[in-house]
Amino acid sequence: MNEERRRLAAELYAVSREHDRAQPDRLARFRNVEPDTAALLGVLIRATGARRILELGTSNGYSTIWLADAAEATGGRVVSVDLDPARTELARVNLGAVGLIERVELRREDAAVTLARSGDAAWDFVFLDAERSAYPGYSRDLVRTLASGGLLAVDNVQSHGHELVEFTALIEAEARLTHTVVPVGAGLRLAVRG
Repeated sequence: MNEERRRLAAELYAVSREHDRAQPDRLARFRNVEPDTAALLGVLIRATGARRILELGTSNGYSTIWLADAAEATGGRVVSVDLDPARTELARVNLGAVGLIERVELRREDAAVTLARSGDAAWDFVFLDAERSAYPGYSRDLVRTLASGGLLAVDNVQSHGHELVEFTALIEAEARLTHTVVPVGAGLRLAVRG
């Protein structure tokens, strides 16, 4: 990521943190990934050469900036999905400010619908950072739509592990996945489809 884009992303992160501190309602917060997690996602996309990237949970586009910057390096594109129209529009503005809007298709759609409509092996890289209670229902389609050698990255697996017990068990029982947890940010589970 070039210095100007990195500076704008850092400013967005700082403003988002201030916003979140003032919000007593968790759902009103942006809940962006930590900068180290965002940077790691970008490195992983570059390292794997991922070109078909899916983000489930756009929020205000902070993580999307990192995904799209990496997609620019691999010649790929990002599809980012969120149900909230205001957040989707905010993400559009933020992506435009860093010159990455052309790399991203923003969809206002339920993640389950996106996954159900995706073809087998449709995605090289999937970043899952949405409402955790829905994850178990996604698990079958997450694996089905992940390409061979594709990477699934799931945020908040250490900070909110108690909310992910069922999903974690499903991922760990899936024979087609090799997985680990990286203790960065709120904890990032990485799973590669064999």
